Amino acid sequence: MATSMDVEQTNQNTPKEKLKIDSNEFILRKRLPPKLPKRQNDIYINTKTDFNAQLQRCRKILDSSCDDVTIHGLGAAVNRAINLALRVQELSQGSLELAVNTSTVELTDDIVGDGEITTRERNNSAVHIKIYKHEH
Repeated sequence: MATSMDVEQTNQNTPKEKLKIDSNEFILRKRLPPKLPKRQNDIYINTKTDFNAQLQRCRKILDSSCDDVTIHGLGAAVNRAINLALRVQELSQGSLELAVNTSTVELTDDIVGDGEITTRERNNSAVHIKIYKHEH
C-alpha cells in the first residue's frame, strides 16, 4: 500500500506549494535539531528513555551542589518534559519552584529520491522548564 506525505517546496520565484510525495519512491531524513547549550544541569527529554530514569537523573542533580536543573523537551517530548517537571516538584514537598518558557525550533528535513536531495524547513514546539530550589 503506497502512502504519501505533503511537502512544502519553496522556489525563489514562486510561493510555497504543497507536493504529494510517494513514500515508496522517496526517503524522508530528519536532521538533528540545532545544538543547544549542554551544561551539567541541562536534561534533554525524549520519548524513548525510561521516565523513571529521567526522574532519578533530575533528583540526583538537585541533590548535588546544583541549585537548579533545566528540562528541555522538543515536539512529542513536550508533554513528557512537563509531566517530569511536575513530578519532580511534587516529590520535593514544596521545596522546588518551576519557571516555564516555550519556544519554536526550526528543523530541516532532507527528502531523498531519484538521485536528488530536496530540503524542507519546518517548525516544532519546544519547552524549557527551570526547576529551582525555593528561597524562604
